Amino acid sequence: MSAVRSPAEGAVEPGANPLQTKAAFPKAARLLKTDEFSSVFRLRPWRRSAHFVIYGKPTGQPARLGLVIGKKYAPRAVTRNLVKRLAREAFRVRRAEFAGYDLLLRQHTRFDKKALPSAASAPLAAMCAAEIRELLDRAAREIARRASKPASE
Repeated sequence: MSAVRSPAEGAVEPGANPLQTKAAFPKAARLLKTDEFSSVFRLRPWRRSAHFVIYGKPTGQPARLGLVIGKKYAPRAVTRNLVKRLAREAFRVRRAEFAGYDLLLRQHTRFDKKALPSAASAPLAAMCAAEIRELLDRAAREIARRASKPASE
């Protein structure tokens, strides 16, 4: 039995990644360098939630996201990775709304260990996802407000 596929059977072209989709979160969509983070941190925070703060900076470039989830507020790596995954996914889905801005999401408060004892529990994920969605909604409204404001001369 041969495992050779004909082109009609959906063969993958050489060099193409069959798992890559158009809805990716490429490096170009991330804040990577210290000075990129610093330039956004210098500005006042746009909005706060119970556990997170979002900062924004107009750049005129495609939207990018930076995440600061430190050990001080999320001691377990499982929790930090969960928060980052949720934030990246929420941003990825709505990236077009934030065109021209660099956004930075920073955790500023610990999660309550008594209410959320498990590091990657479903209630923790739901709470984080809701807070992150709300902050991104507020950021989108802030961007729309700034876009509708007449340019000062």
